[in-house]
Amino acid sequence: MPREGTGPDFIEALARGLEVITAFGPQRPEMTLAEVAGATGLARPTARRILLTLEELGYVRADGRGYALTPRVLDLGVAYVRSMGLWDVARPHLERLVARTGESCSIAQLDGSDIVYVARVAVPKIVGLSVQIGTRFPALPTSLGKVQLAALAPAELEAVLAQPTRSGLVPRWRPDRAERDAELREVRARGWALTDEQLALGIRSVAAPLRDGSGRVIAGVNVNCHAAETPVEKLLEHHLPLLLQTAGEISADFARLDAVPHVVGGGLGGG
Repeated sequence: MPREGTGPDFIEALARGLEVITAFGPQRPEMTLAEVAGATGLARPTARRILLTLEELGYVRADGRGYALTPRVLDLGVAYVRSMGLWDVARPHLERLVARTGESCSIAQLDGSDIVYVARVAVPKIVGLSVQIGTRFPALPTSLGKVQLAALAPAELEAVLAQPTRSGLVPRWRPDRAERDAELREVRARGWALTDEQLALGIRSVAAPLRDGSGRVIAGVNVNCHAAETPVEKLLEHHLPLLLQTAGEISADFARLDAVPHVVGGGLGGG
């Protein structure tokens, strides 16, 4: 870390404080004042003032002759992670998937019997339906909806599908209960869903579920294409493996986000 900045607004004291924090590590979780000064190259009086300031702020604790970081230091990293929403975390993965498939890719969540798009990276192609963040479609005839409906318990599935759609769209595929259940069983068994012009003419897509740290399905991610341009064989043989890989990577990032500790105040609570 540079001790001196390149401009008049550089705050050297802040840089020194961060240098002291980053001097601690697995090989030296606790250090004396002399060791901190030696590790940072700071004069002992300067290192002492910084340690006392960090101790008062709750980032360092003094234990006998040594100093150690407190869990509150996690706040510094958590602030970055918490500032990012789930879909900010997912966006780089979507962008890579779009680059590898040449097709638009989206993430949607269930809202009643509809799906609502919450993240999307589009390519400039003409499709039959306009999609943007906030667009809603009936869930059942979409690949994004199928992978989420398939994860529901039977009673919950019936309650969800009993709710009227607010999309204003009448899908081409309106199955009876037996056909619907057979389709969702197949989706559940293979772990992905295909929609081939079931929502609207020309719309073909494949989707995979996204899971949180507990394994619960919280959304779906898809690759969407025009039926006249992309045959089902290409969608399944080329795009689907890339989609499944991306879904796993996004889910792993969601799990990491769930695992970030919540540090409250300046200490650890009991109970």
